[in-house]
Parts: sequence; C-alpha cells; structure tokens
Amino acid sequence: MLKLLALLFGGLKLGKILLSVGSMLLMIGAYGLQFGWPFAVGFVALLAVHEGGHYIAARQRGLAVGLPTFIPFVGAWIQLKEIPHDVETEAYVGIAGPVFGTLGALACYFYARHADSPLALSLSYTGFFLNFFNLIPLTPFDGGRITAAVSPKIWLIGAPILVAVFFVRPSPVLIVIAILAAPQLIAVLRGQIDTNAAYYQIPLGQRIEYGAAYLALVVFLGTMLYALNTEFGLH
Repeated sequence: MLKLLALLFGGLKLGKILLSVGSMLLMIGAYGLQFGWPFAVGFVALLAVHEGGHYIAARQRGLAVGLPTFIPFVGAWIQLKEIPHDVETEAYVGIAGPVFGTLGALACYFYARHADSPLALSLSYTGFFLNFFNLIPLTPFDGGRITAAVSPKIWLIGAPILVAVFFVRPSPVLIVIAILAAPQLIAVLRGQIDTNAAYYQIPLGQRIEYGAAYLALVVFLGTMLYALNTEFGLH
C-alpha cells in the first residue's frame, strides 16, 4: 500500500511538471508561428524567469506554491495554494517576479550589446516592457501587491493607468484584469479595507523599503524603455 501511495504521489508531481512544461511548449509554439521560433523561445524564457522569481520567493516564505502555468497571448502565473499571512509576505513574493524579470531582460540587453544581436535587443525591450507593465499599482498586477505594503489607497492611481493602457493598446486581457481588480478597487473607494487589520500591519521601515524598491524598478525600467524607444526610432 505504501509503495502504491508513493507511486501515486510521484505521478501527481510528475503530472504537475508535465503540465508546466507542456504549457510552456504550447506557448512557444503559438508565438513561434507568429513571431519566429528564436524570439518565441527567448520570450517564454523571460516569462519563466519572472515567474521563477515568484516561485523562489514563495518557497522562501514557506508558502505552498505550484509550478508556473503558461497560456499563449494571456501570460503566465504561479498558483499560490495558500494565502500569504500578511501584506509584507505578499509584497515580497510580488516584487520578486519583476526583480528576476528585470535581471533577465538586462542580461539580454548586455548580451545584445556584446554580440551585436538585434534579436537579443528586441527580447530585452520586451522583457523591460512586460515587467514595467506588471508594475501597474493595481491588483492583480505585481505592482498592486507591492504597493499594498505601502497603502492599498495607491491602487486608486493604478485604475486610470489601466484605462490609459487599454486605450493605447486595447486587449481583452486588460478587460479581464479590470474585472478581477474591480472588487478590491471598489472596497478602497468605499473605505471598506481596514488598513489597521493585522494583515496590513507592517513596520514603517519596511513600508519605506518596499516603496523605494518599487519606485527604483519603475524608474529603471522606464529609463531603459525610453532609451530603447529612442534607439528604435519609436518616439
């Protein structure tokens, strides 16, 4: 009986790995047909690095977490199997993705300069953009999870930013995100989120640290995007 249970448990773990790898390959195939295989592989690799940051941070904090799942033209995410115990833990897991993702894009950027690779430069731009976009201060974006450690009221800034992004680059995915964000945004507007609750209790020093780290990422990614936009003649 114990051997059977061990086999079943191993099979479940293998199934989760196959699901993650299979969804990754599916995304590579879908993007490969539209943008070419080299770009597709690099793009999905950058997504994997971003999600890997979340995964590692969640494991560091002792949270049960699933492997990344990829859906073409939608994105990728990890499944937290338990809710973070406090806003600081959620911010820690949230900021790890953009940090890892930015490092991955930066690696592409330096390789592009060293090897004079237009492909790597395009991938670096894509990576910078994706992580910058993910820092919109509104849940379920990473930026919403990070800024909640400072104050959930910052989400009120994220709402008009999301609307502006939709008008610049319309996408059904943004509509889905807006629907997911609506309940918490309404709660903030109505003053229904108790920032004095135990979940939101965090030392002032940590609030400042997360706020500074968030702003540093936004400024750095914005600067890199502006520089590459200028280089590509997109201004």
